[in-house]
Amino acid sequence: MYRTIQIFLVALCLIISAFATGARAQEDIRPLVDALGQGGFPQKIEAVGALAASGDPKVAEILGLLSDGKLFAPKTGGAVFLETDSGYADVLTGAPVTDVPGNLQKIRLNNGLRGAISAAMSQLTLLSPDRGARFAAAQDLLKEANPENLDLLNSALAKEQDAEIKATMEAARAVILLKTDASFEDKEAAIATIAARGNRDAVNILNAAFSSAPADLQPAIQAHIDGINQKLAIWDVVQNIWYGLSLGSVLLLAAIGLAITFGVMGVINMAHGEMVMLGAYTTYVVQQTINSAAPELANFSLAFAVPAAFLVTGLIGIGIERGIIRWLYGRPLETLLATWGLSLILQQTIRTIFGPTNRQVDNPSWMSGAFDFGGMSITWNRMWIIVFSIAVFFALLLLLKRSKFGLQMRAVTQNRRMASSMGIRTPWVDAFTFGLGSGIAGMAGVALSQIDNVSPNLGQNYIIDSFMVVVFGGVGNLWGTLVGAMTLGIANKFLEPYAGAVLGKILILVLIILFIQRRPRGLFALKGRAVE
Repeated sequence: MYRTIQIFLVALCLIISAFATGARAQEDIRPLVDALGQGGFPQKIEAVGALAASGDPKVAEILGLLSDGKLFAPKTGGAVFLETDSGYADVLTGAPVTDVPGNLQKIRLNNGLRGAISAAMSQLTLLSPDRGARFAAAQDLLKEANPENLDLLNSALAKEQDAEIKATMEAARAVILLKTDASFEDKEAAIATIAARGNRDAVNILNAAFSSAPADLQPAIQAHIDGINQKLAIWDVVQNIWYGLSLGSVLLLAAIGLAITFGVMGVINMAHGEMVMLGAYTTYVVQQTINSAAPELANFSLAFAVPAAFLVTGLIGIGIERGIIRWLYGRPLETLLATWGLSLILQQTIRTIFGPTNRQVDNPSWMSGAFDFGGMSITWNRMWIIVFSIAVFFALLLLLKRSKFGLQMRAVTQNRRMASSMGIRTPWVDAFTFGLGSGIAGMAGVALSQIDNVSPNLGQNYIIDSFMVVVFGGVGNLWGTLVGAMTLGIANKFLEPYAGAVLGKILILVLIILFIQRRPRGLFALKGRAVE
């Protein structure tokens, strides 16, 4: 019993001691806090520096309140108070204060004081255990490049272990050295450090340093600038190719279903874009349902949306073929007019159900954000769409070449009478082929919902491009569709910077017209009986 009482008393003493130590630590910085309200701006800047040097964890909060304009002090100097909704409070404890001087005024800020606060906050976060806070602080110091932060950077560099943060700190130190009277060797090393970053920010920094640099340093700076610009020009080409592949993957998804209905069946389906639109709205409905019924599965909503969109649009496609298209085979003009009228009906139906405004489809976390590769930026959603489009392409190719349904479909396409005489039910093959093309268009809508607005007009933005891809690549040839989509995507992205988006598309259309005049059957023309 006696031993238990001893342990309890020791623990109580330690707790009291800890509170007392914390209270003393706060009281130790009170004079520094009160100094914020005394003197002119130079004295306030000194007070901010002294607070930062104290290392007290409360300092960051106090400087944040100062920056937000919530600290007040008497005109003649004295204690600093915090303004609250109900009056004033003690800055350190937050306790309400009723006995305040009558001549309180807000502690005013100028650009110099704001810069001092920013530098102090950087100093406090530069040694933080939180990696994100340290990285943000290092980036801030790189932007400001204030020579007063040189000692702070040197001490932080000696302790930093993270390679990315350390590289940012070294770049900030190099930029600061260029603004000081450092030795020639130090400035030369600083220039090399900045040039090693190899990005446009490095070019801007070196250009700014070139005018004020000594004559013997200018050739080295210019050589680094020229070298970086050459690398950036190469990366710009690679970036345009990536953008082109990204656009091409979207065109491939939109056109691959049309390559079946138009290229294989010979049906000009102007409602194909609406199948894409229905797939996007199916994604919206699936996501909303999962968000309300099972929010923990929201990050996997696309896994449910892809098969749902395929089934919904595939069944609608089968219904369209059975109800309209089967009466119009061999009459392409009539199929064009009928499906165009159907596209208007589908658009108005969606407007009636969901309204004319855009619907928001959220990106899952694994499709959000971007990452740097070399000198270009790659967004995760575009990268996954490229992977998805290639996977759909090869799955469809495998279905057509290795399955019984694919064999029957190719047989009906090449010789309908002979296929029928061999026992193939050609009407059902036609229906399921049209349904397959519509289902793939629905899956294209799932992908497009991640990068485009989900609206009743979504499909209209891609129907013309889809026809161009199919005709350019070769009617009825899936490999031609792949090559055509990627070629048109890359060509668009290389023309846009010079001609603009609209004129670039017009030029592409003109080039395709000229190409079709020389090769009417496209890049990969069908041979043998399939030509019939």
